[in-house]
Amino acid sequence: MSGLRILSCGPGLSIQDMGRPGYLEQGLSISGVADQLALHEAGTLLGHPKPQAVIEMAGIGGAFKAETDMTIALTGAIMKVSINGAQVAWNATYFLPRGADLKIGGVQSGVYGYLSFGAGISTKPFLGSRSIHLRGGIGQALQAGELIPLGRNNANEAGIGLDAEERFSGGVIRIIPSVQSALFPQREHKRFSETIFIRSLRGNRMGVAFDFKGDGFAAEGQLSILSEIIAVGDIQMTGDGRPFVLLPECQTTGGYPRIGTVIPADLPKLAQTAPGKEVSFQMITLPEALDLQKSFEDDIKRLSERVSPLIRDPSTMNDLLSYQLISGAISANSTAEET
Repeated sequence: MSGLRILSCGPGLSIQDMGRPGYLEQGLSISGVADQLALHEAGTLLGHPKPQAVIEMAGIGGAFKAETDMTIALTGAIMKVSINGAQVAWNATYFLPRGADLKIGGVQSGVYGYLSFGAGISTKPFLGSRSIHLRGGIGQALQAGELIPLGRNNANEAGIGLDAEERFSGGVIRIIPSVQSALFPQREHKRFSETIFIRSLRGNRMGVAFDFKGDGFAAEGQLSILSEIIAVGDIQMTGDGRPFVLLPECQTTGGYPRIGTVIPADLPKLAQTAPGKEVSFQMITLPEALDLQKSFEDDIKRLSERVSPLIRDPSTMNDLLSYQLISGAISANSTAEET
């Protein structure tokens, strides 16, 4: 078996794909990547017909060694990265020959970075997914010494960049009414929509907390709310009246009142909002949310229009003869710059 060897890594590395929908009634949340757009971006760069499993890196990456020739893509939160000691650009594909060293440092913008492979990850699926679900007892976080097994290399084109959407600085997050929205008085809804929230340090793949100035938000009769099914994107008001937005590894039931639910199109932005960044929540109608979702899905279909070759000045390339110029694959010793 050959693949990518983990030499060292941070604590937040896991294999993820689009998750396991359809198991809520069995007590298993969907899991999967926190930023689904990053998965589609990787698929576009690598020419995959549908999203494949990736390595999700929360906050920091690690050091890796290629034990076979491979093509990789780097998407999601921007992280410092080098190949054989040479700095390379994010949101791009690279060819790693066997023996190449890949180092991915801390995030420079955002929260979750993604390392994807042209050949795909070939771990054994469970319930139709390769996603690790720590809270569900499925798999474990990746550790130093592990080998990430890959499929057969399909010679995916390398040296390609993507003009990725900026979604790492917070901003307006659109929401729709949830089950308990009507229990919050109108004055609370108004105050909620006018409040600037700060992404807290408290957060993981279960969800993220937000801080703000002022009193907590309360629903009428919230102490009598029964535990019921909850979903990714729900905004729960915890006991102190502070919002906690649920992410892919959230529990499947809960009794905290929910003032609204983040629309799927804005979940990538919400998940990638780094601690200390500001957000505000804007309530919209369901028809508006459906229109936004259609636009979001249409934009994903058009991602290929945002792809272009990484271009370098040949006069600065001391290793020009080692480049596979026809296929677009570049040397592992290169420093690529986006145009």
